[in-house]
Order: sequence, then C-alpha cells, then structure tokens
Amino acid sequence: MFKELDPILHSQLRLAVMSLLISVKEAEFTFIREKTNATAGNLSVQVQKLKDAGYIEVVKQFKDNYPQTTCKVTPEGIKAFEDYVKALQEYLKV
Repeated sequence: MFKELDPILHSQLRLAVMSLLISVKEAEFTFIREKTNATAGNLSVQVQKLKDAGYIEVVKQFKDNYPQTTCKVTPEGIKAFEDYVKALQEYLKV
C-alpha cells in the first residue's frame, strides 16, 4: 500500500538541498550552506551522497583565485525528487 521512501532523500538536509536545487536548478555551495543553515562539513558529506546517487552534479573550479563549488540537479535527481513527493502524497491520502 505504501511506497518505500527514497532513503537518500529522506534525510532532512539532503531533502532541503534537493528542494533548493529543484527551484534554482544550480547553486554555489556557499549559497546552499546559507539557505540550509548547515555546517560546511555536514553539507559537504550530504552533497557527496547526493552526487554518488547521481542526483546532483558537482563542479569544482577557481574563480578569482578562490575555490568555487557549484551544485546542479540532474534529470535523475528531478525524477527521484518527483517520485519522493508522490510517495509522500500517498501517505497523506490515508
């Protein structure tokens, strides 16, 4: 009756990151950190888990001699997020 919720997205911080990226498509690491109020270390770990799952792409580069990390949601990430939301809606219908 109930669909299993995606364990990757079921984490509060990973869900917040995905929700943010769904709305803006791509964002710098510092922007995500500010919006989620996460520590850099914790956010870094959670971003890596989303990347390993194929839900986001992470690009590291230098801009004006400073490191810049940009995260972008992938088509797989969009589908996973949509499926997660649909599964949650099924829980709420009961």
